[in-house]
Amino acid sequence: MIWIKKILRPALPLIPIGALLLTASVMLRPVPAAWAEQPETVCIQCHGSLPDDLGAPVTLWRNSIHAENGISCNSCHGGDPKDAAEAMSPARGFIGAPKEEGAPAFCGRCHPGVLNDYLASAHGRALGNGGPTCVTCHGSHQVLKASLDLINEKSCTTCHSFERAKTIKEAMEQTETRIKQIDAKIVEFHASGVDTDRLGKSLFAVRNRFHTLFHEVNVARVKTESTRIGAELSKLDSDLEAIENTRAKRKIAGAIAVSFMLLMALLLHLLRKTYG
Repeated sequence: MIWIKKILRPALPLIPIGALLLTASVMLRPVPAAWAEQPETVCIQCHGSLPDDLGAPVTLWRNSIHAENGISCNSCHGGDPKDAAEAMSPARGFIGAPKEEGAPAFCGRCHPGVLNDYLASAHGRALGNGGPTCVTCHGSHQVLKASLDLINEKSCTTCHSFERAKTIKEAMEQTETRIKQIDAKIVEFHASGVDTDRLGKSLFAVRNRFHTLFHEVNVARVKTESTRIGAELSKLDSDLEAIENTRAKRKIAGAIAVSFMLLMALLLHLLRKTYG
């Protein structure tokens, strides 16, 4: 066994290199979400203990996609998350909450691409004239993850009929399902040792293009783009099918080779018994 000795402190026990490698591998593993939780900010500590409207934002935030990804109060509202006395000081960057019309720009600081998609849509063009903002669909503190589930009759009919939104959702659902299925195949192939780098990058690009449609309320454009994206997904499907066929042929060839070797071993065994 190879040993590593610390030169400056020879009194310490010798450490086997295998133990060091094991320790390093453990330290480099992805940290589970429960371990990666950050200490609560003073905002949460204070408001979390307050009643009614003062404490409600914290309760809502805990069930949000922001909390799930470690985005806390100061990430959006600014201020000092470690100093209770200066937490809401403009000198420490506190900007508070925006007015309704300012919500898209407020959220767009972290989501510039989504902001551009929204502003280009019919919803964005109606900003300031009764049109919906980010919080209308996603919520303000219990921020919901972007998904087709947000396009639903209950939400959409607060402003207009559901017919157009329903048509858009139906046009996008099939594409969303196909993207998830292809992604699952790529993950499976990658886990089995197949080089899926090119396919993964291609799907990532297609998924991003598809997600730009989430704020598009033009039925014709959604249908056209969904058709184009569908053609690209079909190409990825064909590539994955080719990989699957190659794997199947290798399995058959491997099975034949193993069977042949077993047969030869059996014949050798019989010959030895007969003439041994």
